[in-house]
Amino acid sequence: MTAASESLCCTLLLFVCVFADDKIITAESGQNVILPCRALNTIIVVEWSRPDLNEEYVLLHRDGHFDPASQHPSFKNRVDLQDRQMKDGDVSLILKDVTTNDTGTYECRIRESKNRGILEGGPSNTIYLSVVAPGQTRGDTEDESVGLIVGLSFIGVLLAAAVVGFLIYRKQTEVASTGRAS
Repeated sequence: MTAASESLCCTLLLFVCVFADDKIITAESGQNVILPCRALNTIIVVEWSRPDLNEEYVLLHRDGHFDPASQHPSFKNRVDLQDRQMKDGDVSLILKDVTTNDTGTYECRIRESKNRGILEGGPSNTIYLSVVAPGQTRGDTEDESVGLIVGLSFIGVLLAAAVVGFLIYRKQTEVASTGRAS
């Protein structure tokens, strides 16, 4: 395998790993929804956020307490952790009485301690929540096309990678056969 094809394979593997944890959840307006997230080590801080809310959180739990001061007003008294003790690393979010305004991308970030160090990083989990009107079927809403678009985009990237890989392979075999013929 050449450096170019190895690089291409690594890029594809990274793409698959990054998007493998993304989830799409659909709920009807008025339902309670659980957005899953797990930690591996001792939990110091749990942040549930939506990128479109800027600096305010959906839920922030630190130092053993919830921090309502930095919470977005639309989530006050509507969110909780599935397990307040966070046993077994469960930091899943319960979002109560969802409305179509709750549709969007939710990110779970966890700061953990392992031995003496603090681990920080990007989102531990990203979830797209689509809330539809009661009785509306999944195919009735434009937001449901997000999953199809993501899936088709992924297939397109894989096909493009396969074509590029084939072209690189073909070019190398031509160069190798030309080199032997000389």
